[in-house]
Amino acid sequence: MDLITNMVTEKPVVPFSKSTCCMSHSIKSLILSFGASPTVYELDEMTNGQQIERELLQMGCQPSVPAVFIGQQFIGGPQSVTSLHIRNELAPLLL
Repeated sequence: MDLITNMVTEKPVVPFSKSTCCMSHSIKSLILSFGASPTVYELDEMTNGQQIERELLQMGCQPSVPAVFIGQQFIGGPQSVTSLHIRNELAPLLL
């Protein structure tokens, strides 16, 4: 989990994603629609992507992607992010 902690430190918005995952694409698009500039990690394009994915699973991310961190806090996967958006709570987190 130290690897993920280092990756999200000092970055306001970090989605872990896979370039071929439609849910990852949707969540990234949603975040971008608020004008946020996320630091996106495409696990399927990284040499240590499988290691990062294992750490995400150990943290309780089910499925492993998309997994979103805002302000170094783990927000959750697509269901959590969508739920925040529906309750109008996502935008204030991104600002």
